[in-house]
Amino acid sequence: MKTNLSFDAPQPDMRRRTLMQLASALAALPFLNTAKAATRGAASAPAAFTMPAATEAVTPFRVSVPQSVLNDLDRRLATVRWPDQETVPGWTQGVPLDSAKELIRYWQTKYDWRRFERQLNGFPQYRTSIDGLGIHFIHVRSKHSNAMPIILSHGWPGSVVEFLDIIGPLTDPTAYGGNAADAFDVVIPSMPGFGFSDKPSAKGWDVVRTANAWATLMTRLGYRRWVAQGGDWGSGVTHALGHIRPEGLIAAHVNWPFVFPQTMPAHLTPEQQAAVDGAARFTGEGGGYFKEHATKPQTIGYALADSPSGQANWMYEKFFGWADNANLPDGHLAFDKILDNVTLYWVTDTATSSARFYWEATQAGLSGFSGGTIELPMAATIFPREIYRAPKDWAQAAWPNLFYWSEVNKGGHFAAMEQPALFAEEMRLAFRKMRAA
Repeated sequence: MKTNLSFDAPQPDMRRRTLMQLASALAALPFLNTAKAATRGAASAPAAFTMPAATEAVTPFRVSVPQSVLNDLDRRLATVRWPDQETVPGWTQGVPLDSAKELIRYWQTKYDWRRFERQLNGFPQYRTSIDGLGIHFIHVRSKHSNAMPIILSHGWPGSVVEFLDIIGPLTDPTAYGGNAADAFDVVIPSMPGFGFSDKPSAKGWDVVRTANAWATLMTRLGYRRWVAQGGDWGSGVTHALGHIRPEGLIAAHVNWPFVFPQTMPAHLTPEQQAAVDGAARFTGEGGGYFKEHATKPQTIGYALADSPSGQANWMYEKFFGWADNANLPDGHLAFDKILDNVTLYWVTDTATSSARFYWEATQAGLSGFSGGTIELPMAATIFPREIYRAPKDWAQAAWPNLFYWSEVNKGGHFAAMEQPALFAEEMRLAFRKMRAA
């Protein structure tokens, strides 16, 4: 079939208008493409929370995370890509898929950061620059006269969150069935690269430099006579304080003593063998995270800084594995406590900078189980589910001025957070004899 098709020729005015419209449209294309690219770039830019600059002045600080940061977190939690199911039951291969999904579901649907923000802001907080780095800390003075100043140091994957529930019992013991004579002024700093402290931009912030910073902080706060306490990396810092013995420090307590002998005895007692076995498990199947942090913290940081699910489960494995879970009917620390810590790391983007603390300690040769001989008066409380239970005779050999040793029947690696009442009582008992010394 033959078909004739024809179009009416456009009139001059219509042709001119058409050409002008076409030229206008073509001219707009680069702008439209640029605008689209800009919009796409804006949508993909991560929401950020920045810390105010710190000076040597002790400046009040309040936490106020922008809603855009929390909205970005919600978006990421809604689009998690899950791995396949583990091939053996339980926690042998890490956090089981069902447990991971349960934690992330709770984070997305029930967890309330603003609730934690209000709790944190209920305590006096400050920032000050020490040795060129902004340090965040909580500082609560007791209403009781002659309160003993104590600086409490946390570790990883912990934070100042670990100590929030013991602030009241330590600063106001009479409100918790205690005696006014056991009152403390409490100082709780965020470790360098953790939480609301600044992230070091150059190497060198190891446990010794941190210990020196804590000594400066206590002097800056006007304390002439004080004690120190720590667990995990906080124990490392506290051991370093024991070696440095800065002016004003009279004694220290740890809940993870580094008292392994430099030369292991040929024959071990059952208690000593149990400690060696516990340390071997930690450095073996339990030490994968440590090796990564200590050797390639930047590499693991890319995954943790980009994925809240990755960040949460990287930390959840340790909260579950190191806590005394048998003491809780649901088999683990409360999700809110875990997620207070996890979300603090997330909103401050400190996964990488906190992991570098392991690299710093390892580079400086300060990451072993032997803290050496310490002449400062030292004390310890041993909790049953600690990574290993240090034997008292090893502590007596390493600490010639051991003045308090206690072994309690519940609690694990996160002792202050797991058992706040028991932990606070241990601080009262441990330092009671040092108050008049």
